[in-house]
Amino acid sequence: MPAVPVVPVAPPVPLQPNNYMTKIYSTPTCVYCKTLKGYFKKNGVEFEDIDISKDEKQLQKMIKDSGQMGVPVVDIDGEVIVGFDKEKIDRLLKIGAQPAKA
Repeated sequence: MPAVPVVPVAPPVPLQPNNYMTKIYSTPTCVYCKTLKGYFKKNGVEFEDIDISKDEKQLQKMIKDSGQMGVPVVDIDGEVIVGFDKEKIDRLLKIGAQPAKA
């Protein structure tokens, strides 16, 4: 019986290179915050998690930037998104975007 050739498997490629400065303003009890963080992790998005329940200065910055007191608030390269707006987040981070054809 002939030997079956072994085909090396390439390591997984991240869905998108993360060249974005992404921050999530959140609290430990916020269900939507946890869902959003899980979504980012699943899609290989690096982010800074800012717990506004422990940082008054960051809370005030979030309110000033977003005009809101609710979380999550996401800041992607200065573009502020209130809530888990998946469509807008996907568009800004190019999650699920098809690579350009040559």
